[in-house]
Amino acid sequence: MAILDVQHIEKHFGATRVLEDISFSLEEGQVLAIIGSSGSGKTTLLRCLNFLETPDTGTISVRGELLFDAADPATQRESEIRRKRLHFGLVFQSFNLFPQYTALENVTLARELLAKGEKTGEKIEDIREEGKALLAQMGLSDRMGNYPHQLSGGQQQRVAIARALAMKPDILCFDEPTSALDPELTGEVLKVIRGLADKHTTMIIVTHEMEFARDVADQVMFMDGGVVVEEGPPSEVFGNPKHPRTKQFLEKFTG
Repeated sequence: MAILDVQHIEKHFGATRVLEDISFSLEEGQVLAIIGSSGSGKTTLLRCLNFLETPDTGTISVRGELLFDAADPATQRESEIRRKRLHFGLVFQSFNLFPQYTALENVTLARELLAKGEKTGEKIEDIREEGKALLAQMGLSDRMGNYPHQLSGGQQQRVAIARALAMKPDILCFDEPTSALDPELTGEVLKVIRGLADKHTTMIIVTHEMEFARDVADQVMFMDGGVVVEEGPPSEVFGNPKHPRTKQFLEKFTG
């Protein structure tokens, strides 16, 4: 059974069609890279998966549980949506760290609030120890007490990745995780994501890093104008694209 099953997702903003009939599935441990020009609907799709936008049609299921059905208002109650968001971790392109908290506090805050508010039974000490371990995994053992303004862009993004992992999501989503970074900092973040892929972390990555997408992804989806134009293994999408629009897009990036 697929860990994620998305069927017939559509999204419109007024008269503007942003997503049209998007369907795909993802197996546990797989990495899906979503590529395409700016404005092709990639980020909106991620926001729909994370329930930051509400699709107009379609369904979203994780591990066989129906999380969202556009035709069923019961799946769209705010209390239910908050719980269902925990299945996904989203790493934003602009980090979105809280400036008043240290790196460690940014990583552990959501879990601590959940433990206190919903009485999950987790001990704050255990949450903080896990947060320290995640930051160490990101190569930030010596930056745990630093505030965001004291960190480079690459370090801030690695804190954001640790924060997403701290919630133990089924699927980790990245929205162009290197677009806000200087080229010299891009490599350190891609190295972390590559390490997660090596550990079979289930991920969806929206990226303009074509070489990275080709090397790290199990499946590639090319979007254009709100539709999935082509999808398949990287060897096929990059090595032998079938749709003229895919070929045109890849030629632009490969020069």
